[in-house]
Amino acid sequence: MLTRLHVQNFAIIDDLTLDFSTGLTVFSGETGAGKSIVIEALGFVLGARGDVSVIKDGAERMCVSAEFESACLPKEVRTQYQLAADRFTLRRELDTKGKGKAQVDGRAVTVSTLAQIGKYLVDFHGQHDHQSLLHASVHLNLLDHFAKHTALLAHVQKAYHTEQEIRAKLDALRLSAQEKERLLDLYSYQLKEIEDVHPTADEDAQLEQTLPKLKHAGKLLELAQEAYDELYNAENSAAARATRAAKILTQMAGLDDNLAALAQEVNSALVTLEDAAQTLGAYKEDMEVDPAALDKMLTRHEKLKRLKAKYGPELTDVLATAEDLRSKIKNLQHAEEHEQDLENELSVAHDKLLTLARELHDKRMHAAEKLAQRITQEIKPLGFNQVKFSVAVEMDEENITSTGADKVEFLFSPNPGQSLKPLKDIASGGEISRVMLGLKTVLAPTVPVMVFDEIDAGIGGETGNLVGQKLRQAAQGKQVLCVTHLAQVAAQAHANYHVEKTAQKNSTRVTITPLDGENLTAEIARMLGGNATKKSAAYTHAAELLSAVHRN
Repeated sequence: MLTRLHVQNFAIIDDLTLDFSTGLTVFSGETGAGKSIVIEALGFVLGARGDVSVIKDGAERMCVSAEFESACLPKEVRTQYQLAADRFTLRRELDTKGKGKAQVDGRAVTVSTLAQIGKYLVDFHGQHDHQSLLHASVHLNLLDHFAKHTALLAHVQKAYHTEQEIRAKLDALRLSAQEKERLLDLYSYQLKEIEDVHPTADEDAQLEQTLPKLKHAGKLLELAQEAYDELYNAENSAAARATRAAKILTQMAGLDDNLAALAQEVNSALVTLEDAAQTLGAYKEDMEVDPAALDKMLTRHEKLKRLKAKYGPELTDVLATAEDLRSKIKNLQHAEEHEQDLENELSVAHDKLLTLARELHDKRMHAAEKLAQRITQEIKPLGFNQVKFSVAVEMDEENITSTGADKVEFLFSPNPGQSLKPLKDIASGGEISRVMLGLKTVLAPTVPVMVFDEIDAGIGGETGNLVGQKLRQAAQGKQVLCVTHLAQVAAQAHANYHVEKTAQKNSTRVTITPLDGENLTAEIARMLGGNATKKSAAYTHAAELLSAVHRN
């Protein structure tokens, strides 16, 4: 569960802390008040793309932190990220120069780590996400997410890439003699370019450590000699003064035992000074001012830099490219010898891919039936008394890709007597929103927090009330955060917040105020489009809406 969200200098938010509990939490307010900014801030701390343009004007950086209960994460995830306490905090910063920081309980991590953890915590549905349901390409991913085909999909992807690699080798073997010669020349030139430099994996890092010493050898030698003289060589050096002081203190200790410890300390300091002088002496003796060596090293560094720019970005990538070029050259040089072997390999690889694709198809067919039943159950109470929903799965064995051989499309019929047709062809905006709500309820049962940003687009009246009831139902035992303009949805919330944008002299800021009692009734009345005074019809209607909901 999300327990706290702290936002600083994000868009038009100065400094905001929100505490959350389970149930349905609704954010309402006028259009353009900044309701969605809270949702965007939560997305930012969970790894969504960050943009310096979002930093509040006049601020140097923005920062968002979110506190969650550890129990909502799988045990293996808690172990992986060392989350032993009952709660943990994710934190992310971004400054105006584009530099960012990401942390988990104070430990530095990457933004991708925040995103990895975030997928176990929050499921987002933005203002325009329901439009993705109009694209059949999304339907396949949704079905696989429901069916949890992760392992089988990985096998299909691996088999597909294996087949493609073999096919590419065969295509290379079947090139014309002229094309083979051209590629051999190209690959040989590129390989020679790398081999002539003969880089090693960590050579650039070693050079970057050594170069500063060589570049500044003259100055270092001068300073080393100066420091050595100050410590040891000069008549009035530190060592000479310490030696004289040590002799005097030794004599004094012979007359006063209380000075024995001090005399010993000065003698120890003298030994330390002598050791330091010897170390400096060895350093300056080893130091060489060698312009030729420096020039050689700079030339080497530049060659490595060019290789990384062309074949990198790292030397390990350059070495991997060299190995790949050797393999390509070898295949081209021995093309005829390998062609029959590769044809046999391709046949075996294709058969394996086809077998896996058929297995995946069978599992998808089974899952499609279950998904259609579940979605129908979820959306039927949302104003679809005679709804029909189906998930069509068609296999094309002639066109197998890394996701298998299936095309998946959601079919929909909202009215009696209307045949099933592709969702994109017949569903209105309000119907799409309700179908998406059903999908989210089915597909994200293990995620503790669901976020809906204006899912009520295109609906109203009794359908709005049904959507509000469904959101409240989905929030049982978990959290649902919802940005809405619909009074029927807001009335169903366990917690309500009013978002207001205020303009000051040179800035704009957002305030978010919790609502209850008369203030909540007045806000519901405003959302109904009426007067918020107690004697108005809108206020009476708002009170009726709220009284009809059993508020925990």
